[in-house]
Amino acid sequence: MKKLSRRSFGKLVTGVGLSLVVGGTELRLLRSAAAAVVTPSIDGTAAWGAAAAREPINVLSRKPIGIVVHHTTNLNTNDFSRSTAHIRARQIQQSHFNRGWIDTGQQFTISRGGWIMEGRHQSLSALSGGTTHVQGAHVDGHNDTHIGIECEGIYTALAPSLPQWNKLVALIAYICQQYGLSADTIVGHRDLGSTSCPGDTFYALLPQLRSAVATTLNGGSVGRMWPTVRRGTSATGLATLIQYLLRARGATITADGAFGPGTEAAVKSFQSANGLVADGVIGAATWEKLIMTVRAGDSGEAVKALQSQLTTQGYSLTVDGRFGSGTTTRVQSFQTNRQLTADGVVGINSWNHLTM
Repeated sequence: MKKLSRRSFGKLVTGVGLSLVVGGTELRLLRSAAAAVVTPSIDGTAAWGAAAAREPINVLSRKPIGIVVHHTTNLNTNDFSRSTAHIRARQIQQSHFNRGWIDTGQQFTISRGGWIMEGRHQSLSALSGGTTHVQGAHVDGHNDTHIGIECEGIYTALAPSLPQWNKLVALIAYICQQYGLSADTIVGHRDLGSTSCPGDTFYALLPQLRSAVATTLNGGSVGRMWPTVRRGTSATGLATLIQYLLRARGATITADGAFGPGTEAAVKSFQSANGLVADGVIGAATWEKLIMTVRAGDSGEAVKALQSQLTTQGYSLTVDGRFGSGTTTRVQSFQTNRQLTADGVVGINSWNHLTM
């Protein structure tokens, strides 16, 4: 793997409104005044009900030199609750006990819902102190030198959820701050061993992850992450969502779920009319122009876009274009699940979460 130098990262984060596209996603990075990294909320082992370690934990009197990103390979759940995150943490620990390990192998775990949890006992206290490091069991040959972060889910074809991604950036930035590490010390499991972990899609996002962490460490603000969708993309539901939104903007296309030449032409037309690069690719800038705020009482193609994507996310309802009580209830349920304000109004943040 080719790593970026500190100098290269410095150049990456000095611009205003930088957009970076890697592995089918686009992240907009915004620079601001330098500031200390915010300490993220982390549930310790006691909070999620961990069993006691079966042998004493080895706390090393030195700092780690790198951070390894993993995925758990469990099926991707749309239950983003804290209770489900804690259940998953207990299941992981038990599976690691079954391998003969003394405790959870990785130092930290991040659920699909974005809940950060301490994995191996004493990892959180070591991180808080910033001078010691808990020996893990997540990468052969590197357990004395690297911190492991397990991301719940399987990411061979799909990207991590938006809450998970945001908390991963926050946690790694905090780890880097505490131990004096730079963003180019972030690697995937496959960089250090013979494995497909953390999945092809997630692995392709690691350059973007390093850039987001570097921006955070530099005092910048990481903007919203949006999927990049283009002709031929097979991302579940997104082509239909885009087609309904284009129809709401006046395009005469069929919402058939196939991003073909007609949809591409409609995207280019919309982009030209809105001062965007007319490349037919739906990235962050196009998403933020295309979406429309909808709420109870509204009707039309934008509401159909919402209803179709809620159904894709597991909140089944009829796609009739009427924002009634049933749609409101499901929107509020989705917002609660994603830790958003459950006001039933679908604005930019709710749309953002609906696409990831």
